[in-house]
Amino acid sequence: MDAIVKPWPKGPATDHVHNAPRPVSPRPSRDEAEAAVRTLIAYIGDDPNREGVLDTPKRVVGAYEELYRGYRESPADVLDRTFSETAAYDDLVLVRDITFNSACEHHMMPFTGRAHVAYMPIDKVVGLSKLARLVDVYARRLQTQEHMNSQIATAIEEVLKPRGVAVMIEAEHTCMSLRGVEKPGALTVTTQFRGTFRDDPNEQLRFLSLVRGGQR
Repeated sequence: MDAIVKPWPKGPATDHVHNAPRPVSPRPSRDEAEAAVRTLIAYIGDDPNREGVLDTPKRVVGAYEELYRGYRESPADVLDRTFSETAAYDDLVLVRDITFNSACEHHMMPFTGRAHVAYMPIDKVVGLSKLARLVDVYARRLQTQEHMNSQIATAIEEVLKPRGVAVMIEAEHTCMSLRGVEKPGALTVTTQFRGTFRDDPNEQLRFLSLVRGGQR
């Protein structure tokens, strides 16, 4: 028998969970965005009319539309479809080593890494790929790692309403590795534990053991 797919009942939730960010009004045009890139090229000391960078503004704006597509996506929509035929499975579900690319909101420089996401379902589970998509929705915005970690945990907690949520992120920040103190290879690790994971230290240890157990 095929699994029954139903939308999860929605309760009160924070704005960032159910809605994509509201754009500034009026939003700059593409021409204005390309002009801003030409200004930056001139600011760093290059000639925006030089052949090699003549089409760079157009390419940069196109890349930004792809890199920051998270501003046009709703996390709740990603988690909306769930499966109820689970044979009463209520133990930990973990998707480990979800790679992501984001950008620091302070310097607009990339930070990249892996997210490990777990939850304990009640009656219903979400498709595993949806957890990876949820990470990308938040990663494809200007971010801090701490804020992104909290947002992922909040979205799962409020939309899926599980018994517990655990999220761990490990990332290298180029604003620290390529500038400033210039320490390549340094990883920043953040965690969020909600529900059962927060209340029971043994569940935190089990989560961390499963995350670390598969790493070399």
